[in-house]
Amino acid sequence: MCGVFGIIFEEEREDLGKILTAAAKRLVYRGYDSVGIGVVSESGSSDLRKDVGIVDEVNQKLNFEQMKGFKGIVQLRWATFGTPSQKNAQPHYDCDKNMIGAHNGNIINTVQLRKLFTEEGHTLRSENDGEIVVHAIEKFYDIHHNMDLAIQKAGEILKGDFACVITCVDDRKMYCIKRGSSLYLGVGKGFVCASSDLPSIIPLTRRIVPLRDGEYVEFDHCSYRIRDIKTGDEIQREPQIMDISSEAASKLGFDYYMLKEIYEQPRTTSTLLEFLRFDMDLTRYINILNRARNIFIVGSGSSYHASLAGSYFFNKFAKKVSVSCEAGRFVENYANAVGEEDVLILVSQSGETKDVINVLNSLDGKCTVLSIVNVTGSTVMMRSLLNVPLCCELEISVPATKTFINELTVLYYLAAKMSFDDNYIKQIKNLPELLEKTLHQAEPQIKELVESQTNFSDSYVLGYGVMHPVALEGALKIKEVVYRHFEGMYSSEFKHGPLSMVEENYPVFFVTHSSQTNMIVSHINEVTCRNGYAIAISDDSEEIASNVMKVVHYPNCPWYLSPFLATIPLQLFAYHFAIREGKNPDLPRNLSKTVTVD
Repeated sequence: MCGVFGIIFEEEREDLGKILTAAAKRLVYRGYDSVGIGVVSESGSSDLRKDVGIVDEVNQKLNFEQMKGFKGIVQLRWATFGTPSQKNAQPHYDCDKNMIGAHNGNIINTVQLRKLFTEEGHTLRSENDGEIVVHAIEKFYDIHHNMDLAIQKAGEILKGDFACVITCVDDRKMYCIKRGSSLYLGVGKGFVCASSDLPSIIPLTRRIVPLRDGEYVEFDHCSYRIRDIKTGDEIQREPQIMDISSEAASKLGFDYYMLKEIYEQPRTTSTLLEFLRFDMDLTRYINILNRARNIFIVGSGSSYHASLAGSYFFNKFAKKVSVSCEAGRFVENYANAVGEEDVLILVSQSGETKDVINVLNSLDGKCTVLSIVNVTGSTVMMRSLLNVPLCCELEISVPATKTFINELTVLYYLAAKMSFDDNYIKQIKNLPELLEKTLHQAEPQIKELVESQTNFSDSYVLGYGVMHPVALEGALKIKEVVYRHFEGMYSSEFKHGPLSMVEENYPVFFVTHSSQTNMIVSHINEVTCRNGYAIAISDDSEEIASNVMKVVHYPNCPWYLSPFLATIPLQLFAYHFAIREGKNPDLPRNLSKTVTVD
């Protein structure tokens, strides 16, 4: 997890602290256990301030915005090694306070290196693995007096996946390393910066240099050199212009990013569908899938739920069997059986999810790898033969909303194209309009439901057929932002054990469509005959409505578009429930937007 940002200018900046604080606020979804800023002035002095808490709290306490200098580093921490504390907050100094550095990721041999550095006389001030990165580079710099060699040698002893930004107090350069965790370089007018994620760079510059794992960069205010961390060989790579508006990173009048991003879904889906119409690689992508012996669709969290729906579409539309699997489970369950005739579709919002990258690393060229990723230049995208971008712009709120809908859209579109049935493609052209109608139709109903019910401390969300992934996704959204136990499940399975939970007024949600009436009414009655409180999310069906205590309607549509529309009320329910409970839906406790640890 964590987020790190470093920037270097040509001259001293009175507003450096403000620039670093603003960058931290744009990365706040990556970690909120602690935050720290280190700056270096042209006089050769340094200033390092850090503490436990979120950016605004610590800024008010330590006056980050008053810090001055010509270069600086900010880090937001999501704790893994070492408890959340002032001493474990980053950035860290080296022994003599000649270096300042911060990282994102996990150094898995921290215990062993801590013992080694202590025996060698290093001054360690924390229990944090980020400090170990700084001391590893310091160790070899003291031997070779050369940062290139120091970084290359440190890379040999640091075990784990990480990215870091580090600088020496007495020079006019900065360095960053990418090895398994996300990192981007931004090239602006009079400055160069590096960051874990694009939201902190885009307001400053759209000239982005994607970095690959195993690379490090030496940069000053006007130039950069990329090198291979193992060989030291220089790598030429020009910046790319990222076509992302700075408005995408602002709330635009909404109270929270989550609600803004829910309401952006009609537009981002429309953008994606327009892109898919003209994507020159899509035919090649589909031909690879048609020739595949086995298709594996792999993701984590919301992306896994989209993968489940994708397998359903592949079966129903294209009559093609595909295996959907959680990324964290794939290696143990399937990796040994994968061969060169198989195809792997990796689905990821960030393209940096550690569990997904572990799948890539385990296969190491054994099969064809395709991807569906939102972040251009991410690790997963760059290591895939072909990628379909999600076209969502930035998604800042930790809970996935618009990326989930667009993942569904891509998988639907691929399956529809493989089916040679033009009707599926014709119908999905109506999706943006239907999503817009769903938002305006569902939100008043959801608000009334949230305000009128007080017994939502524990519940199940059930779905049948293609609605099963939607039930899982809805339950996940509620757990993420409300911290209540909502469990998603296939509705036919509920009677095989969990039905024992039902008592008077126990709430159970049924996510459904009128095409499923015969099956779902039977499942509803299993709950209501035991005095449970059944709530349906459905299109217009008198038979379903008459069998439940409450129904939230979405617009009528063909069954194959129903999972898109049924997702919206569940997203809105999670959001408004969180607001009722006084929770911040953008920053759920213990969670991070991009999960870059095992």
